[in-house]
Amino acid sequence: MQTRERSFLRRAGARLGQTENLQSIRALEWTNFFLADVQAGLGPFVAAYLASIGWQAGAVGRALTFGGIITVLLQTPAGWVVDRVAWKRLILVAGSAVLAVGALLLAFSGRASVVYTAQGLIGLAGPFLGPTIAAITMGLVGMRLFDCQFGRNQGFNAAGNLFAAAVIAVTSHFLGNRAIFYAIALLVLPTIVAAMAIRRDDIDQELARGGCDDKGFEGGSKAVLLKLVKDRVLLVFLACAFLFHFANAAMLPQLGELLAHGSVKAAAPFMGACVAITQIVMLCTAVSIGRYANQHGRKRLLLLGFGVLPIRAVLYTVFHSVAALLAVQILDGVANSIFGVVSILVIADRTRGTGRFNLAQGALATAVGMGAALSNGFGGMLMEKAGYRISFLALGGMACLAFLLLLFTIPETAQGKSESNQPAKG
Repeated sequence: MQTRERSFLRRAGARLGQTENLQSIRALEWTNFFLADVQAGLGPFVAAYLASIGWQAGAVGRALTFGGIITVLLQTPAGWVVDRVAWKRLILVAGSAVLAVGALLLAFSGRASVVYTAQGLIGLAGPFLGPTIAAITMGLVGMRLFDCQFGRNQGFNAAGNLFAAAVIAVTSHFLGNRAIFYAIALLVLPTIVAAMAIRRDDIDQELARGGCDDKGFEGGSKAVLLKLVKDRVLLVFLACAFLFHFANAAMLPQLGELLAHGSVKAAAPFMGACVAITQIVMLCTAVSIGRYANQHGRKRLLLLGFGVLPIRAVLYTVFHSVAALLAVQILDGVANSIFGVVSILVIADRTRGTGRFNLAQGALATAVGMGAALSNGFGGMLMEKAGYRISFLALGGMACLAFLLLLFTIPETAQGKSESNQPAKG
């Protein structure tokens, strides 16, 4: 283990006054790795699998939308549950097990009733996993080291996505598409083992939900929620997150559609390469982003992440060669790496001391999910009516709006980095 990494882990152990929690931090990181394997295998590949067994495009879209609707509806309630319960490891174990059942159902049958049941289970489990990982992270290392550790988590997550891509490629090549879901179900086992290796006593339950509970506010739970609802910075940031994903989500799928019209055989390898580039960039940058955010604050990083998005949209209309388009995909990796790490840090800053860190995470996930869902419909409509250039430029325009809203309305939220960074408890 490198000296810098060992020093970081020692500081994390000192934060809780014990060295035993180093095992829990390590287990948390590997939980991120294996959980990413499982979720990646149950993500975009499902659409390709259903198409390969004879499902029409419209039917595939409806099945995926069904699972997506369940996920969006449950994001905020899931965050509330994670705030309220102490058995967070059990949430990870149960959620992973539900994902395994969904994978096995997809492997057993391609009938509509089975596929919809599987998508329902996947949509049910997904909203609980992200907030629980972040809550355990906060409970292990506290606010002071949360940004650094969360960046490491995202690095392990990106590595897990790359590993999952390799597993899917090898399994599908040698054993067929259906066998992929058996492989994904097997990967749930190390996920559960890693989650159970996190020591329960190492998790500070008060820290895990943002630093206090309802007793810290006169009026209890209603007073806490009222504070959050009145937090203008938090609400505007949720709007920024919605616009970011409204602009971002449709870009890569539309590029894939454009390429598929030119060469169906070339489209799939190209899309795979684009996804791999994004994950590699995230793997290489997530830890550094967490450290930079710890030392210099959040806003400059967010402006960079939001700022590259309209540039990417314009470049898609300028470049046509595969090499150039792959190079543009680096910007996608930069934007997603920054947003994936820093958005959660902003939520942690604004909910410090409220005991509602995970509820606000759920609200963020809801905004992200709604933005992504509407993005595909909006972009698809524009592509059909006005062509891909207009669609990309319109999405880039939405990205500019998100950037300007962030620039002029969101202050620096990290403590000690700005005078206007009062947390929600204020």
